[in-house]
Amino acid sequence: MTVGYSSLLVLLLGIAPGLSAQSAHSGAGPRARLEGKWQAKTDEEIRNIMVRSDSSAQFGDQVARWRVVGDSLWLTLGDGVWQVYGMKLGDEKLTLSGGDLEKPVTLRRVGPATARADSVAIPAPPPPTERAWD
Repeated sequence: MTVGYSSLLVLLLGIAPGLSAQSAHSGAGPRARLEGKWQAKTDEEIRNIMVRSDSSAQFGDQVARWRVVGDSLWLTLGDGVWQVYGMKLGDEKLTLSGGDLEKPVTLRRVGPATARADSVAIPAPPPPTERAWD
């Protein structure tokens, strides 16, 4: 699978501007939660992404801010732009599409989120109008 930098961010997952973290909900019944430890398998390796309720997502030493807007996931690395992806969230599965992804990517929940260290800063959110894709 060929993945661009921001696609890698999505694989290592997720994002939003100064708003509290939100979860997707598609109707009646319990809400699926975006927060947790997610895993994406590529042709070469397995990537782990930690998505936290404080609107941070971390993979390795990269930290992003996330936001859910309707059925879209918005991500930023603090570069002043939101990357926007289509999102389908289930209890244990997250599928992202669009944006700069060549094809949909499915991640699997493998555990709960762990706390973010105080020394790890969350990027500042760009304005809601600054998007790389609509």
